[in-house]
Amino acid sequence: MDLEKILSSDNKTRIIQELVPGKQITLAHIIANPDEILYKKLGLDPAQEHKGAIGILTVSPSETAIIAADIAIKASGATLGFVDRFSGTVILTGTVSEVEESLAAITEYARDRLGFAVCELTKT
Repeated sequence: MDLEKILSSDNKTRIIQELVPGKQITLAHIIANPDEILYKKLGLDPAQEHKGAIGILTVSPSETAIIAADIAIKASGATLGFVDRFSGTVILTGTVSEVEESLAAITEYARDRLGFAVCELTKT
């Protein structure tokens, strides 16, 4: 019996989705000189966090966000604004150079030590 007949045997099509995470950094971006409202919308305190840049990182598998957060705070004076081990999201704040240094350290470690596929570090 072919797969198409099995899936449509009761006149309903079933779609099965699985998340198969690769070892990758899919987003590493610096927002230079963000408006204060962006800090507020992200749940960051603009009075304490507004230093010139926000860094955004997305990693898979998502637990790698914990390692990335550790590297980020050790690599420079950047501040950890948010880390989510379930979605793989890390948000950093600091000066442009601090955030850039932290993201560069994370991408280098992930690529060279963990064997991750790493995207280009981008900036707006």
